[in-house]
Amino acid sequence: MAAVHVSGLHTAHSCTVAAQNNFAAEKARGRLSKTPCALSSSSSVSRGDWVWNSKSVKVESRKGLCSPVAAASSVSTASVGDAEHDGASSMEWLSPTSGNPMEEWLRRSEEREGDAWREECGVVAIFGDPEASRLCYLSLHALQHRGQEGAGIVTANENTLHAVTGMGLVSEVFNESKLKKLPGSSAIGHVRYATAGASVLKNVQPFVAGYRFGSLAVAHNGNLVNYSELRAKLEENGSIFNTSSDTEVILHLIAISKKRPFVARLVDACEQLEGAYSLVFLSEEKVVAVRDPHGFRPLVMGRKSNGAYVFASETCALDLIEAEYVREVQPGEMIVIDKNEGYSSSCLMPRVERKACIFEHIYFALPNSVVFGRSVYGSRYAYGQILAETAPVECDVVIAVPDSGVVAALGYADRAGVPFQQGLIRSHYVGRTFIEPSQKIRDFGVKLKLAPVAEVLKGKRVVVIDDSIVRGTTSIKIVRLLKEAGATEVHMRIASPPITGSCYYGVDTPSKEELISYRLNVEDTRKVLGANSLAFLPLERLRGMLGDEAPKFCDACFSGDYAVPPRDLTKLKEETMKPVQVIDEGFEGKIEATPEEALAAEQEALAAKKEASAGQAPAVVA
Repeated sequence: MAAVHVSGLHTAHSCTVAAQNNFAAEKARGRLSKTPCALSSSSSVSRGDWVWNSKSVKVESRKGLCSPVAAASSVSTASVGDAEHDGASSMEWLSPTSGNPMEEWLRRSEEREGDAWREECGVVAIFGDPEASRLCYLSLHALQHRGQEGAGIVTANENTLHAVTGMGLVSEVFNESKLKKLPGSSAIGHVRYATAGASVLKNVQPFVAGYRFGSLAVAHNGNLVNYSELRAKLEENGSIFNTSSDTEVILHLIAISKKRPFVARLVDACEQLEGAYSLVFLSEEKVVAVRDPHGFRPLVMGRKSNGAYVFASETCALDLIEAEYVREVQPGEMIVIDKNEGYSSSCLMPRVERKACIFEHIYFALPNSVVFGRSVYGSRYAYGQILAETAPVECDVVIAVPDSGVVAALGYADRAGVPFQQGLIRSHYVGRTFIEPSQKIRDFGVKLKLAPVAEVLKGKRVVVIDDSIVRGTTSIKIVRLLKEAGATEVHMRIASPPITGSCYYGVDTPSKEELISYRLNVEDTRKVLGANSLAFLPLERLRGMLGDEAPKFCDACFSGDYAVPPRDLTKLKEETMKPVQVIDEGFEGKIEATPEEALAAEQEALAAKKEASAGQAPAVVA
């Protein structure tokens, strides 16, 4: 029997639960029973050891949070001749008397965090280098743009997996002393932005698990659309979940598989997954890289001059550590690098049509990366050129919303024959929290990040290029900043088609009802933004640029054509499930109640209300 030592867990837990949900909470806690797979999360395990078959897993965490409870319109251009006579500035359209149908929605959006799509996650794996942890650390630096909430590294050394994870940027999580605690010639790493699961320490990857055949670590970029279904089945059979991340399901499926050997168990687990996953695994003797059959998310392989293997989400990570790009991990492929058996590759599942995410080229990836066999810089430059052809306008200067709009702006300026200037300067030193003065500053958040250059803008007709518009709240502020800085006209050009649907394959996006292009046509969107004209990259021209490869790219957020039907989604489930709020020492989250438990909670609440109306004190559940 495995011995488990966990420091910091309390034997008694004091939880305050809303009275009407006590019944559901108690039943949910009752489901925490025997499990075939114990998962280490950096929030619930602090400097503890798990031992299986004389093999140990050592986990170190930066924090000690502990809890037993797991918590497209065919016409894409709109313009107006003269802003002074337009009567449709953003402020006018947002006035209470304007009758703007978006007014309430936009005001609610102001309270949400940001307006851009979040950069999903980034993964790295190193095999066969004595400085694996340092190479992994540097590679995560190169992939920092893909996730800024948390980072982690796990190494393998002498039948022991060593892990360090933490919240924050890579440079905030790791230092010299932390890297010294990560010995070994093999490592995997992860930078995170939450696409499924809350933004808490215990959800930071890589995850480390111990089961009857040893220890295993995993890092995941993507999103499983059948996560809720899989988790419910596993919990019904006694599995205990320590996080709210869909990645944990994969470890449980491997642990309960009856197949032999490890590779067969991994295949058995992956055959049950639906959605997007680019995975790297680490055991005492192996590094494994796996990509889903559709190839939604990128994963590449490289080699260093000493023969070490490197896997990463983007080629920019290979460049930094001087690894030579070899090829992509193919959709549906599993590559195993074993200390004893060397390199092997196999087809995980029957091939289906590739559906690579087009937004990697529009926004997520760095311009110096090669993603899905195409230069990101070349793609964005071409998007700008297409915009200049399809939506020309008389202007004096072309500027970009930095950083992702810069390359497209260069392409637009080149094709339009108009000079490109830096009209907006981005601050790269804005932290995730800041103190606003008591006297409110309009557009404070945007002004912290973007500063207009009056010398470039004053008295000019300006074309501003951005990569996309999501909710539209940031674009409103940018237009206002430019006009306040002296621009006589502001013409917005967007280097993507209108976003009319959510992404369910590893990108944190709002529900489609929150997307401005889902709710409004191009002309009404222009009015909300207060721009003199607005144009998007036509979807037909985007597909035309991709040529014969167009069917191999996923553009569901523009077209609604989902390769894997969006069902049983965490994003949708969170909107409809009955939350049970739990407050515990060092933890605040929610228990996901089953439909039966939610119904019982509603009935209990209704009974309590009847008792209260009859003048009786409601029953109290301990």
